[in-house]
Amino acid sequence: MTESTRLLDKEFTQDVCCELLPEWKGLDIKITQLSGGITNKLYRIQSQAGDYTVRIYGDQTELFIDRNCEAYTINEMAKIGVAARMVKFMPEMGVTIVEFIGDSIVLTNDHFVDQSFYPKIVDPIRKIHGSGIQLPKVFNPMVEVKKMFSILNNLKVQYPEFDIAGTIERLKKLTEIINIPESEYSACHNDLLADNFILINKDARHKYDSPMYIIDWEYAGMAPRYYDIADMFQEILVPREAEKGIVAEYCQDDNFDQTLYFIDLFKPFPDIYWFLWSLIQLNISKIEFDYYNYGKTKYENAIENLKFIKKEHGEIVDLG
Repeated sequence: MTESTRLLDKEFTQDVCCELLPEWKGLDIKITQLSGGITNKLYRIQSQAGDYTVRIYGDQTELFIDRNCEAYTINEMAKIGVAARMVKFMPEMGVTIVEFIGDSIVLTNDHFVDQSFYPKIVDPIRKIHGSGIQLPKVFNPMVEVKKMFSILNNLKVQYPEFDIAGTIERLKKLTEIINIPESEYSACHNDLLADNFILINKDARHKYDSPMYIIDWEYAGMAPRYYDIADMFQEILVPREAEKGIVAEYCQDDNFDQTLYFIDLFKPFPDIYWFLWSLIQLNISKIEFDYYNYGKTKYENAIENLKFIKKEHGEIVDLG
């Protein structure tokens, strides 16, 4: 049993906290378990020495997450003001500790249909994509889907109710149509769900470098920027007009039609990626969560998006 597995199974007490942060011994420590994590266990720890978030890695997440790449990304993104500062990286313990972003609200899907939020939402995404930062991981959507399928196959489980192989073949054809070389990839987050956007309260913005931060950089890498936004849209599932409003804010009158086109073409990829991720988690995770139905919804969304692409863009992307 690994150290990270041991910490997953262990009650997170002040003694455990001081094991991770020996300099906190003797301090009054407040520990709060944070909700929302379906890959890792998350805790907020507070003392006079700091206010931090502790992430304890989920069981066997090393199958699809490179923690060294994640740590590098956090440090680089903190430099441009879109990520919380790294406090301690302890992969041997299965733990990453970052500064907790207080004085804030976590966005919900409803914020993405409010036009007044579009500049706040888009600004950190544009910063990431335009940063010029070279991340060590290359996140090629087709390659990553194949990797997840391979991991699932290695678990020796079967889900005949889903046409996984056939759907992946359709994504291969779509990849040929998209035809974006890896040399054109930019730094991307690749998991832009609403819960990962942290908006600083107005009365506290003087204490922070940016009004909006993004958390959870486990899947970040060099990827097509259109994929990053497609993934966000498949998480927040807003009406088409809201999608167009967000894309217009992102483009700022530059290549709107082309950008929306490529975002549309990438939409089935994150759905199938997270669908496969869910089936893997169903078989390895110790976190209580309905991975099967979460994944089933993702699969169904992917199939609907393949139909949408054919209807919206005609014979150009007719996948049969």
